[in-house]
Amino acid sequence: MGVIKRQGIKNTIATYIGFIIGFVNLIVIQPQFLTKEELGLTRILYSFSLLIAMFIPLGIGNATIKFFPEFKDPAKRNHGYLGFMMLFPIIGAIVAFAIILIFKDIIIARYIKESKLFTEFFNYVFPLTFFIAILTVLTVYCIANFKSTIPTYLNDIGVRLMTIFVVSLYYIKWLTLDQFIVAFVAMYAFQALSLVVYVYWFDKPSLKIDWSFFREKNIFKMVNYGLILWFAGVASIGLKYFDSIMIGQYMPLAFVGVYTVVAFVPTIIEAPINAFEKIAASKIAFAWNEGNMDEIRDIYNKSSLYMFLIGGFLFVNVNVNIRDLLTFLPVGYGDAWQVVLILSTGALFNMATGLNAPILFNSEKYKYGALFLISLSLIIIVLQNLFIPAFGLNGAALATATASLIYNSMLYLFVKKHFNLQPFGRENLIALLLIICLTTVGFLMPNLDNKFLNIFYHGTVLSTIYIFVIYKLNIAEELYSMIPFLKRKSV
Repeated sequence: MGVIKRQGIKNTIATYIGFIIGFVNLIVIQPQFLTKEELGLTRILYSFSLLIAMFIPLGIGNATIKFFPEFKDPAKRNHGYLGFMMLFPIIGAIVAFAIILIFKDIIIARYIKESKLFTEFFNYVFPLTFFIAILTVLTVYCIANFKSTIPTYLNDIGVRLMTIFVVSLYYIKWLTLDQFIVAFVAMYAFQALSLVVYVYWFDKPSLKIDWSFFREKNIFKMVNYGLILWFAGVASIGLKYFDSIMIGQYMPLAFVGVYTVVAFVPTIIEAPINAFEKIAASKIAFAWNEGNMDEIRDIYNKSSLYMFLIGGFLFVNVNVNIRDLLTFLPVGYGDAWQVVLILSTGALFNMATGLNAPILFNSEKYKYGALFLISLSLIIIVLQNLFIPAFGLNGAALATATASLIYNSMLYLFVKKHFNLQPFGRENLIALLLIICLTTVGFLMPNLDNKFLNIFYHGTVLSTIYIFVIYKLNIAEELYSMIPFLKRKSV
């Protein structure tokens, strides 16, 4: 757990610094500096591009996490594995862009009524999609080499700082709307270029592919693995971004902007597992390759408990204070507080189930994981089309949270049945009861007239009780060895 712990902590620190910047960016600056329509435009451009970008690498990211250990050889520059990887986004982009051009008029027709501004800037989808796809491939290469910290800093901190800068230039009218969107796309081009420099700095890889070595390793098995997950893999991203795309079809673009802001808040809860998973997935792949079930079990059990404890702490504080927090935003945002509660419930369940996805997708039964993802994509499409027209923004959140609950339940049951792994114990149950009790108490606590004092009052009382109970019951023993002033003998 040493490498995982070190990089997991670094990634979590980077992620939370990024969330602080992201909070200032998306909760403070953008609602004030951009209209709801302009904010919705940037979100739907990014979400649409990201969704397509997940198809473009043709599954090479999933294949790399699982099979890269067989190719890693610094002396031989990893047999040109990076060059092999880059073939996939290039081929995928050609195919994807051709399909988009064929169906462009149909896509425009779906959005022209409610999101006309998006249709006017639709062509920016092409470069933005390509840069995101390249970023995805390079990030996976870094993760496979246990170098996940710099990509995390670039993504969680760098892009958000650049966004603040670009939005500010637009607000003071140094940029027109057209120039603002160009700059928005250019941020991701800069991020991709930065990762290229970083990869060549730490690895000095070769783009010349050692085809004889690849044939020895049965690359068709690897490509087949990646392609099976290629079509399905978009569903995991769809959970976070498909809702914005669907809202733009059924509701005015301004509502996409509102949803973007309030839906950002629950992502704070999932931040630790996203940071932890980046490095843990590679360790799990190596453990499967070595047949080390004890290490997989250890990673699984600890990830579930500690992620649930952290997620529960954030869940309580976020949801008890969300209505006060949203009053700082312009009119129209505060009414969407229930979106936060719904989405954060799904996020907390994801935290509780731990690293079940990396365990399944790096095993020999990965095809079942692909089946679950395909099922998830169908479920989320059906639920979004049913719930958004009926319940508006709450419907989009409900569809996303429900799909997340179903997907993680399927993964948990499969891993338990086929690998005899399950991460839940007495400590997890205590944590669940504590979260439920404190959330209930938080909603029943009297409110103060001053919203600043009210947030401080609720947060301080609930946080103190949460930490005190966990400490007294000693249900997070390993945390004590990591925090000097909490060290003590186990009871």
